[in-house]
Amino acid sequence: MIELVIGDITQEEVDAIVNAANSTLLGGGGVDGAIHRAGGPSILAECRDLGGCPTGEVKATGAGRLSAKHVLHAVGPVWRGGDAGEPEQLASCHTRAIELAASLGDRTVAFPAISTGAYGYPLELAAPVAIRATQDAMRVHPDVELARFVFRDEATLAPYRAALGS
Repeated sequence: MIELVIGDITQEEVDAIVNAANSTLLGGGGVDGAIHRAGGPSILAECRDLGGCPTGEVKATGAGRLSAKHVLHAVGPVWRGGDAGEPEQLASCHTRAIELAASLGDRTVAFPAISTGAYGYPLELAAPVAIRATQDAMRVHPDVELARFVFRDEATLAPYRAALGS
């Protein structure tokens, strides 16, 4: 099942929270900064040992003070016009997050709108890629029962709602 909600991803009661991370995994702004602040310094300490992460991939840490068990650090693509592999990299973030959640025994996962903030991926283009990749990955990994996309506002949620409905 996929749910779409407006809220604060750091407050979600799920097994794993997906972080829209940068390739260093050493914190940043937006969702990344919020997760690091809410989860505390243990997340950053674990990230330092991971040696970064390539675009399209996902690495796991504990969740520190968050109620989740894990943070799945997904490195989304920077938008370069759509012809530099961005759709495939964004899809990979969602696929790999579900695969990693399943391997960790996580049944519920919260996603942000990966790459749509500072990385500039247009919402109306990101939403169908994210929804389709998540649906496909959940079919392969049925132990992951819920993917909840958590957005800060209706303007961000609307394109995902349209993509889920199509």
